[in-house]
Amino acid sequence: MNASELRAKSTAEINEEMLALLRAQFSLRMQVATQQTNKTSELGKLRKSIARAHTVLRENEMKAASK
Repeated sequence: MNASELRAKSTAEINEEMLALLRAQFSLRMQVATQQTNKTSELGKLRKSIARAHTVLRENEMKAASK
């Protein structure tokens, strides 16, 4: 999910999306640790998506504080 799609969502929706991303990251980490998958590149993609969601949340917070 890119930043423009996240910016169109509300804070609650972004939090739900981030929770889903964190759960997917944990699941993938466990699969990699137990050698059930070879999709190690997915971990980096998930980390970037989580960081993107954090960034958009922070932007929303800064906008609310400046008003």
